[in-house]
Amino acid sequence: MASSKNEYDPKHPPLTNGEKAKFAWYIGRMAKRGLAGETVFQGDLEKKVDRLLDGARARAEKNAKRK
Repeated sequence: MASSKNEYDPKHPPLTNGEKAKFAWYIGRMAKRGLAGETVFQGDLEKKVDRLLDGARARAEKNAKRK
């Protein structure tokens, strides 16, 4: 993690409250599908999580460049 709360870390971008809620929802759905079996497709949820984190990274980079 970053040493300071205001410092940008590309591996762990800061998430808004809405993004945190979506992230938790997607992880919960992935866990539920995981209980259904190993053969259940989770690629759609993984893409959504990746897209959410990519958006957070882009926003954090944009904000870091402003400062």
